[in-house]
Amino acid sequence: MGGRGAGESERTARRTHGFTESVIREMTRVAAEHDAINLSQGFPDFAAPDLLKEAACEAVRADINQYAVTWGSPRIRKALVEKYGRFYGMEVDADRELTVTCGATEAMAATMLALVNPDDEVIILEPFYENYGPDAILCGAKPKFVSTLADGSLDLERLSHAFSTKTRGIIFNTPNNPTGHVFSRAELEHIAELCREHDALAFTDEIYEHILYEGEHIPLATLDGMRERTVTISGFSKTFSVTGWRVGTILAPADLTDAIRKTHDFLTVGSPAPLQEACAVGLEQLDDRYYEQLKLDYRARRDVLFESLIAAGFECSSPAGAYYIMADFSDLSDLPDDEFAIWLTREVGVATVPGSSFFNDPTHGRRLVRFAFCKTIGTLEGAAARLRQLQKRKT
Repeated sequence: MGGRGAGESERTARRTHGFTESVIREMTRVAAEHDAINLSQGFPDFAAPDLLKEAACEAVRADINQYAVTWGSPRIRKALVEKYGRFYGMEVDADRELTVTCGATEAMAATMLALVNPDDEVIILEPFYENYGPDAILCGAKPKFVSTLADGSLDLERLSHAFSTKTRGIIFNTPNNPTGHVFSRAELEHIAELCREHDALAFTDEIYEHILYEGEHIPLATLDGMRERTVTISGFSKTFSVTGWRVGTILAPADLTDAIRKTHDFLTVGSPAPLQEACAVGLEQLDDRYYEQLKLDYRARRDVLFESLIAAGFECSSPAGAYYIMADFSDLSDLPDDEFAIWLTREVGVATVPGSSFFNDPTHGRRLVRFAFCKTIGTLEGAAARLRQLQKRKT
């Protein structure tokens, strides 16, 4: 089996050679190794609502333990129809337009594999969640990265120039991970105009739709001419604090849904049946007070982390949505972002994510790190106490 060039790269598919394993998940491993406070990976360290936990247990006890309908149980799809009507005034066909997946991550992958052809171009707004580029590459497509402005808002001229006859679609996330930017109606109208002009699809990641502090969440699919060309991806991981349950959702026009469901079926068959039932209960029974409290609780967490980062010497802005803060550490260290993140984890005891993992060109993130504040106030105050050391320990 030896011989010249018999290395791993010749034994693996070329499509995988252009990307690495998740930097975010790697930093969670590093945090555990050094017993650091993990503000890297975006999972809560507090409990999900009791209502959902009891509903999950009840579903298991009721023997809802076998395959659900591949594209989602009737109950959860009915609850999703009511959700989209309740929050956004959208009319949705439960049988022809909804697919329930193993998390929003599978939702995006299944969508791309179903709708994007080799050699298509897919525009990805950056900074971006790290899965989007690999998703496009796995389809054989060419990702085309378009930088937003420093505050995360659209660079309208740059985005307009990126669209062409080769553009199959655009991927973006609002509220945004990692910037916290909430795209305004004017920004969404500009994206919609470009999609209509170039007959392009839009793949919108709206997993943080209920976690925002300024502005409003506007699904792109609600704008004129966009319902038939938008795939809306969301899920329950963030809204219900159940990131390990892996229940995601796709809303798409019927013809696109047909293709997406086939791809989803061959990828995972279906999402966990008892957990679908529990998420449906959450949609059915949690009222407006739950969603308002969700925002208030996250606002308090945001403020604790933001103030501690400023006090420690980072430069950053308070996010309008989601639960991350991108921070510039230039005044604290001359190290590049990946080395600084490891140093911060090992020496200070706070884990974060190197900023370069959110950019196609790593140099754009070399002075940045991302902190997650989906943690208890106590956890965040503990991190703040450790971060205060930085003024004495500049590297």
